Amino acid sequence: MADSTGGADGAGTGPDTAERRDLAVRAAVEQGLVGGSDAAPPLVCLLDTAGIRDSAAALTAAFAAAAAPGTPVLHAFAVKAAPLVPVLRLLADAGLGCEVASPGELALARAAGVPAGRTVLDSPAKTVAELREALALGIAVNADNRQELERLDALVAAGPPGPPASPIGLRINPQTGAGAIDALSTATATSKFGIALRDPGAREWLVRAYLDRPWLTRLHTHSGSQGVPLPLIAEGVREVHALAEEINAAAGRRQVDTLDIGGGLPVNFASDEHTPTYAEYVAALRAAVPRLFDGSYGLVTEFGRSLLAKHGLVVSRVEYTKTTGGRAIALTHAGVQLATRTVYAPAAWPLRILPYDAKGSPKTGPPVAQDIAGPACFAGDLLATARELPELAPGDLIAVPDTGAYFFTAHYGYNSLPRPAIHGFTAGGAGEVRFTLARRAQTAPEITAEAGATTPDALL
Repeated sequence: MADSTGGADGAGTGPDTAERRDLAVRAAVEQGLVGGSDAAPPLVCLLDTAGIRDSAAALTAAFAAAAAPGTPVLHAFAVKAAPLVPVLRLLADAGLGCEVASPGELALARAAGVPAGRTVLDSPAKTVAELREALALGIAVNADNRQELERLDALVAAGPPGPPASPIGLRINPQTGAGAIDALSTATATSKFGIALRDPGAREWLVRAYLDRPWLTRLHTHSGSQGVPLPLIAEGVREVHALAEEINAAAGRRQVDTLDIGGGLPVNFASDEHTPTYAEYVAALRAAVPRLFDGSYGLVTEFGRSLLAKHGLVVSRVEYTKTTGGRAIALTHAGVQLATRTVYAPAAWPLRILPYDAKGSPKTGPPVAQDIAGPACFAGDLLATARELPELAPGDLIAVPDTGAYFFTAHYGYNSLPRPAIHGFTAGGAGEVRFTLARRAQTAPEITAEAGATTPDALL
């Protein structure tokens, strides 16, 4: 958890998460990144670079403490969680690679300078061209289904003699069950991902598929996600470890040499506490799969949300306030374009709202039930409903923490609302805050260009 030393697991020497956040909001106002005047943008997004480094360090330390000496471990950040080149560069500098699931994500990883040998390609709908490029680059590939494996058969046969340069494996759906959020549960009986392990005849087919293809050397599963408890995540990993043992016994050799166990560590959105921790995740794996860390297999992880979520912050000006039907409403610039999941599924994705005054200081006062509304033109564009907060006024600010993954990093273009600027920040012990621009704000000409402004007469 966050503490006075500043780290997710006690690492670091500066202010803790909440202190860094308060310093950043005040500094963002003072430095004109956001504020109550027309001269300042009404909306900005912030990333706590020290917090991101702390999370990366906690992940690598937890696995290093558990794995036998010399065990190859690659932590591949799930690019979908925060598709920003500066974030990928920061994580690469902290020792992480990239897990990509589209040509765009692969392009981002390459733009960030992540080597092919530290990149993993996952997707349930890879084209032949994507597979061919991955094999040419030497990127690890996790095939999703039997038809994709047939495509790989043809590509490998047409390639240079000998085994392919890319490590190749199959994604397995252990069918261990759903978590609290059905849409994010990837290990259900009918999940769209991977080869269903418990379907009739599937296990026998998988063993034969590996025996027939000596170049298949990995197994992959992704049984975790938000709302999935640690024991259920560990059960999926246990199933894949057992399958690897079965394949290797049938092959009479160590054909499967690496297990890609995915990611999906849940995030606590209710407070600043970092729970569960990576150390707790590793402990759950060790309890369920005692031999996972004994050096028999290299390991790959694919964490995303747990690395970035708690280090992102949306700061928006309160533009107007009003009362409708006895309910106080604060109209802000932060809504569905940034917190899409919360707006459309508020029960599954609740967010905290932190009030600040116009100078960026935490706001106090008697609590008043208020709706925190976004700028989009539909009634459901609400970040919170009847939230008890000090009464907000025009020019005040609201901050939305825990938004560093899957929120403002992946913009939703409703109402052609522009993408806001994203700044990384570092906060020193003396209270100074330094901002660096990670992504500039989108301009109106850029929006019109994307909307076909260069071909206005195309449909006449």
